[in-house]
Amino acid sequence: MDELINAHDSQSATRYAQYVDLLHDYLVRARASGAVFARSVARPPWGLTLPASIQLSLHTVLRGHAWLWLDDPAAAQRLLPGDLAIVVGGRDHHLADEPTPERCTTHEQFWATGAGNDADDPHATVFLCGAYRLAGDVGRSLIQALPPMLVIRPSAHDQVHDVVSLISRELMHSAPGQQTVLDRLLDVLLVLVMRASYQDNPSAPRWYRAAEDPRLGRALQAMHEDPGHSWTVPELAAVSAMSRPSFARNFERALGQTPMQYLTDWRLTLAREYLLANELTMEQIARRTGYSSPNAFAATFRRHIGLPPGRWRQEAST
Repeated sequence: MDELINAHDSQSATRYAQYVDLLHDYLVRARASGAVFARSVARPPWGLTLPASIQLSLHTVLRGHAWLWLDDPAAAQRLLPGDLAIVVGGRDHHLADEPTPERCTTHEQFWATGAGNDADDPHATVFLCGAYRLAGDVGRSLIQALPPMLVIRPSAHDQVHDVVSLISRELMHSAPGQQTVLDRLLDVLLVLVMRASYQDNPSAPRWYRAAEDPRLGRALQAMHEDPGHSWTVPELAAVSAMSRPSFARNFERALGQTPMQYLTDWRLTLAREYLLANELTMEQIARRTGYSSPNAFAATFRRHIGLPPGRWRQEAST
């Protein structure tokens, strides 16, 4: 019996490692930076509107309560201390002591009027607002998989609760290296939010669910770790310890595309990141993404993206 339990634990640990590593690969390439946080104290009546241009917003109440909604105040959700809300950009959203649009001013007006006083007022709400941006195509793909608004209600010793508490304490006083601390805490919080959002969610990225399969996870990990290798389906099947037909069939069923289509998409995603960073030559980008020459890379890029790499970079950078 002990051997069976140990074998099960080992398999679970393997699945977990693959599951996390693949998400880690996406997040490393979409690192949040320059996180902007504001700690506010507001006495009723109060309200503010956050613009659609914020790519991803975070809100949490430390004391009191707040109502959060997108377009319809009737669908507002009440945030209590410890709750964490994530809002994806694209539409304005609103925070207020009551779900009443008339109370909401612009965020510039709200903070200009001195939100942050009367911290000891028992009727005041103390809350945090954060805004951040993820880099490039990888960041956009992660955000697009999130719902427009997600509210997480953690227990007292939940990891999300602990990280939010750390952010709150860090914002209490200015200190050297504070922005770095906030950026890294934000990275941790983002991983926890992604887990909470993707878990048992049919709209989660298919690669995220497929990575839970220890066999497909190994193939996905191999492609991510070495995209420059000239992978073939038989090689990937061997990595997965499956026959070629079984691997190809299971991969396409889980991810909705063939292994080679997935590999091409991942290589072109990396290529776009390299092009935007503008630190590598075309030859270096071609080599890192598995193409024998800059011409072969450019032909594939144009066929799938619709523009030559250089022109795409020029247009994407303007």
